[in-house]
Amino acid sequence: MSEANWYVVHTYSGYENKVKANIEKTIENRHLEDQILEVRVPMQDVVEMKNGAKKQVQKKMFPGYVLLNMVMNDDTWYVVRNTRGVTGFVGPGSKPVPLTEEEMKPLGIKPPEVQVDFQEGDTVIVTNGVWKDTVGVIQTMNHSKQVVTMNIDLFGRETPIEISFAEIKKMQ
Repeated sequence: MSEANWYVVHTYSGYENKVKANIEKTIENRHLEDQILEVRVPMQDVVEMKNGAKKQVQKKMFPGYVLLNMVMNDDTWYVVRNTRGVTGFVGPGSKPVPLTEEEMKPLGIKPPEVQVDFQEGDTVIVTNGVWKDTVGVIQTMNHSKQVVTMNIDLFGRETPIEISFAEIKKMQ
C-alpha cells in the first residue's frame, strides 16, 4: 500500500461542510476507510464585534477548500473528484500535488508519532513493501522522518537501506 498524504480539494464556496459529509458517506459506502483516512475543513477562532459586543466565532481558514489525508490512486481520485460540490484537486492540470510538511505546520496537522520497540543495533524484519521479509540490523534512527537506516545483505554485500518505522518489526 502506498503512503497517505494530505491533498487539497477545491469546492464551491459555502459547500465545504457538505462536501466533507458527502466524501465521508462515500468512504463508508465504498469501504475506503483504509485509503481515505481523514477529511478536514480547517477552522480558526476569530473574535468579531457585533452591536458593540465581542463574540468568539469559528471561521473557515480557507473558504472553498477541503483537506484530505488519503492514499492517491485511481479509485480514491475518482471518488473525490466526482463528489458533488468538488471542482477539482489543487495542482497543475488534473494532477493532485500533496502538501509538504512545511505547508501543514501552520494548519496544526502533524504526522502521527509511531511508537517503536526497537533501537540501533537491533535485528528487525521488514513487514511490507519492496523489502518485505528482509532481515537487517538497524544502524541509525531518524525520529523526525520516522525512518531507520539498516544494513541488509544484497548480492553478498552489506547495503544500507532506509525503511519507515511502520514497515518494520523487531525480531524475537
